[in-house]
This record gives sequence, C-alpha cells and structure tokens, in this order.
Amino acid sequence: MAQRYAFLFFFLLTSFCVSSQKFEGGLQLGLVGSQVAGDTYSGYNKAGINAGGWVSFSVAPKSKFQMELVYIQKGSRENPNYEKNKMDAYLMQLGYAALPVLYRYQYSDFLSFEAGLSLNVLIHQREVFNGGVFTGSPFSTMNICLLAGLSGKVNERLRINIRTDNSLSSIRRNRVTGDVWRLWGHGQFSDALVITAYYKL
Repeated sequence: MAQRYAFLFFFLLTSFCVSSQKFEGGLQLGLVGSQVAGDTYSGYNKAGINAGGWVSFSVAPKSKFQMELVYIQKGSRENPNYEKNKMDAYLMQLGYAALPVLYRYQYSDFLSFEAGLSLNVLIHQREVFNGGVFTGSPFSTMNICLLAGLSGKVNERLRINIRTDNSLSSIRRNRVTGDVWRLWGHGQFSDALVITAYYKL
C-alpha cells in the first residue's frame, strides 16, 4: 500500500512540474556500497544498485527541489578471512522503494550540492549466516534516511552524483546484540555510499 502512495505522489508531482514548465526530469542509475552499524561487522562491503527516475523544479536562480523514486539495494556482507582466523560468512540483502526529497544548490555551472530526507519502504529481505537462512529479529517495513551529496556536470544531459545515505531510524523492529545508539534510540542502522549517473530527458 505504501508503495502505491509513493508512486501516486511521484506521478502527481511530475504532472505539476510539467504544467509549471519549470521542471527537469529523467532517469538515474548507480552503484551502492553499504554497511550496517550495529551488526558487529564493518566496511562498505555489500554492493547493490540504485535505479529509478527523478524530477526537479527551480525555486530561485541557484536553488532547486528534487524528488526521486528509486529502487535501492542495501545491507551488509562479511566474507571469511582465513588468514585472520575469521570464519563467519554473513549476508544481509535489503531492497527498498525509496522516495528522496532534496534541496539542491547550484554552486557553479559544474558543481552542485544537495541535502534531504528519504522515505524507504522495504519490499524484500534476505539474511544468511554461515550458509543458513537467518530468521531472527524482523526488519522494519519503513525507515527514514538522511542524504547529503554533490553532483558534477558532464554535459547538458548527464551529471554524476556522489551521496551518503544514512538511516535515522533502526532497520530492525527490535533490539539485537551489537546494536548502537543513533539520535533517539538503539538499533541497527544502514549506511551507504551511492554513485549515480543522472540523465536528463
């Protein structure tokens, strides 16, 4: 149900931007490196993709608001390291429908900065530990993420974006061993680095 509302909201915003004739929009495709704070592992070792669409509209000569609707893969991975006597093999796979809303500041013709929030809705999950499917603490169906990044223009239609994507609310429903404190509570929190190509239609 939440996914339907997100798609409807995105469609209505796109229609508004088209009618206002102040909009830009297009497609995006990127790579994600993620980890989970509080899972006792470290490193952005879980690779994923980030794909979807975006619209933006100007509110001032150097200011824009941008909205995206994307599918993003997050999670965590730990591979065995026999030289260090670490035998654990762990994989957390999380797929979200994400709805980022960002403010973008055009610093120069080439460079822009951005910050905003994203509502993430969980659409699939999988957790494997040492070859067995793990069904312990359930995952939250929604979480809010803080986004910050910058973009560099390649040409009139293409720009490359680098962004941090950090959850403000726990990705778990319950507390688990190793969880950490962030802002207003304990839990496990997703952290991601995202590199994305934005193409303007």
